[in-house]
Amino acid sequence: MVTTTPLEAELLEIAGAVPDPELPVLTLQELGVVRAVHAHDSDTVEVELTPTYTGCPAIEAMSLDIERALHAHGVRDVTVRTVLTPAWSTDDISAEGRRKLQEFGIAPPRAQRTTGPVPLTLGATRTRTVPPVHCPHCGSADTELLSRFSSTACKALRRCLACREPFDHFKEL
Repeated sequence: MVTTTPLEAELLEIAGAVPDPELPVLTLQELGVVRAVHAHDSDTVEVELTPTYTGCPAIEAMSLDIERALHAHGVRDVTVRTVLTPAWSTDDISAEGRRKLQEFGIAPPRAQRTTGPVPLTLGATRTRTVPPVHCPHCGSADTELLSRFSSTACKALRRCLACREPFDHFKEL
């Protein structure tokens, strides 16, 4: 069992409040990428940060922004360490983060367990169920994939067939 000191909890809140560089509507805490803060003393801190996927180009910007935020809070020595296990998953995005994505016009990642799945045929013999992606503008489940990649690798470009609006969908991992 890992115990967090009051100082670590305070510094975790500061590091977690840093906006995501690619989706500034979300904080790193809401995105679920800041895993822990370890205070070795009041001037030396180590932050554990997990990228959304291996090779994420935003990890360097996230690290620098965390360092700046903690330096501004008076911490002299800040080390941000990339931690790959446990791997980040879209399940790590908080409910508040999902709500903010929706409000911003980005369809949040689908929940792992939903009702009313749509069958997806994989090859000639395998079928798995995938819940529909709902339009963040009108809520319709009648959407189509335009491109597997959008402005960032973690998003796909989709279009709503009901309101005809294009939108980004934060892909599930």
